[in-house]
Amino acid sequence: MDRFVTLTFDGLTHGAIYAAFALALVLIWRGTRVVNFAQGQMALAAAYICYTVDLETGSYWLGLAAAVVAGLLIGVIVERSVMKRVAHTAPLTAIVVALGITLVIQAILGMIYGVQNRRFPVPFSQVAIQVHGLPLFSPFDIFIYVVVAVILIGIGLLFTRTPIGLRMRAAAFAPETARLLGVNVSRVLTFGWALAAGVGALSSVLIIPTAGFIYPTAMDLVFVSAFTAAVIGGLDSPVGAVVGGLALGLVLSYASGYLSSNVTSMAVLVLLVVVLLVRPSGLFTSSAERRV
Repeated sequence: MDRFVTLTFDGLTHGAIYAAFALALVLIWRGTRVVNFAQGQMALAAAYICYTVDLETGSYWLGLAAAVVAGLLIGVIVERSVMKRVAHTAPLTAIVVALGITLVIQAILGMIYGVQNRRFPVPFSQVAIQVHGLPLFSPFDIFIYVVVAVILIGIGLLFTRTPIGLRMRAAAFAPETARLLGVNVSRVLTFGWALAAGVGALSSVLIIPTAGFIYPTAMDLVFVSAFTAAVIGGLDSPVGAVVGGLALGLVLSYASGYLSSNVTSMAVLVLLVVVLLVRPSGLFTSSAERRV
């Protein structure tokens, strides 16, 4: 029973991490109808900015702010310089281009920082608080939960309570109709890319400390896991992304604890395939996309 409780809290912590990044994928999908396969490397580049600023100034919070700003700028640069040119082509083209961006960013990070592991800063202790001798969650875990909750609420309010959120949805679903209604579609899509990249950057700063180190491929498996979480919940549902992330974290924690840590990567892929076969639209997607 003690082991089950420990694995459950560990799974919820990792699930919250996957949920944080899955929210970035949901945001870019809701705002642009694109699954950004370069999201992981874009977020990692921003995390390296956090690492560099913290190393130079000794301030984690300044590094965190710099990472978010860098994420916003990276999103704008990628959308304006590359993705805008393939926006009206076949969906596969955008996927191939995003994978190319991933390789380019990965190579640049390797040339600048090298391939060695570097210790990533954390603002709070990662030592788990014990209750009746059981390690449950650390102060840093609590920080993750709070940030994920804030991101979830913020995305929900953005798309349901603000004019810019409505414009983003309109530009994504029916760009020509949105233009006729006076929406600057190009600017709105750029804003969506920037916002998603900023959320991804914030998520990466939360994710990387759980592994302890930052390196040029640190986000590869995280992206696959977060994408799986987003698919489980539904790419159009922020709540689904959080639920999917938590569910995935629990499944992987139990698989690692009761079977072997070697099966976790396979478990992610198997779960992704099963969801795509059974309910490709996700568990929390209740309505089909409307066509104009």
